[in-house]
Amino acid sequence: MIRILYIALFSLSIFTFFSSCKENEESNKRPHIVFVIGDEEYRSEESMPMLGQLLQKCFDVEVSYCHSVDSTGTIDPNRLDHIEGLQALESADLMVIFTRFRALPDEELQHIIDYAESGRPMVGFRTSTHAFLYKDDSSKFHMNNEWPSKVFGQQWITHHGHFDDGTIPLTEVTINKNEFEHPILHGIKDFEAFSWLYHVEGGKWNLHGDSQPLLSGKALKSNHEMNDRLAEFPLNNPVAWIKSYTGESGKPARVFFTTLGHPFDFKEQNMRKLSIQGILWALGQENQIPDQGIDYNLDIEYDPNNSGFGKKYKRGLKPIK
Repeated sequence: MIRILYIALFSLSIFTFFSSCKENEESNKRPHIVFVIGDEEYRSEESMPMLGQLLQKCFDVEVSYCHSVDSTGTIDPNRLDHIEGLQALESADLMVIFTRFRALPDEELQHIIDYAESGRPMVGFRTSTHAFLYKDDSSKFHMNNEWPSKVFGQQWITHHGHFDDGTIPLTEVTINKNEFEHPILHGIKDFEAFSWLYHVEGGKWNLHGDSQPLLSGKALKSNHEMNDRLAEFPLNNPVAWIKSYTGESGKPARVFFTTLGHPFDFKEQNMRKLSIQGILWALGQENQIPDQGIDYNLDIEYDPNNSGFGKKYKRGLKPIK
């Protein structure tokens, strides 16, 4: 009897040892951040790799990039039906997505859906309120509006107008008065953005779920003001918020979203801080954000083309490996 008890205790100690080793290995693993990039207007093919390089420069992380590419592997933002490398999401600890009106094939879309339903965190930029557009396949119509609303907090509605795109800032960004202490906002000051303001709340619209706005934007010029429609689409709207999303896993995931994302916004250090600190918060690593905000050198080479459709992107770019 004593021998059997001894064997049982020994087996339990071996199991505990290997379980502890596995837990330590997982806790020491570098976070794997996967950027899903596919937008034909805002030069996300330039801004997102810049953020990825900043993260690798400042923190011990693994970064993967999934781009819209042509048959030669060259980045083509205008290709709406393909994003290469989405299988990287299987091992991702965070998905950062900046896509616009994509119509991906089933096997590619499924990688994104599976990730979202897994309970792992997500960060979204600007046009990810309308990440997908399936025009003819009724089985995917829910991806157009319902999916971004429940996952990120809102769908595409309208904005206040372009006005001299890239020439002057169009949105005044301020910190919500009750959110100064939030770690995402540490060290961030009010700033002006080149992004024209998206409407996400007001009139008949509300942010979904437990969305908690952190930053507000005021449109410095507005088509809706000129057309006397401010009751429907007010000049002030949230431009950054946090929320949770509980998918099929039953585990609530942290979500950070901002409707900012014009390529020139990322020249602004406050925008870079907001993005990096939002990513750290989503990963559950807000303890790495000091009270004064990240004081690492966030300056790397970044000279993006202006926003716009057609051939305004830089030709010949290849994904960073």
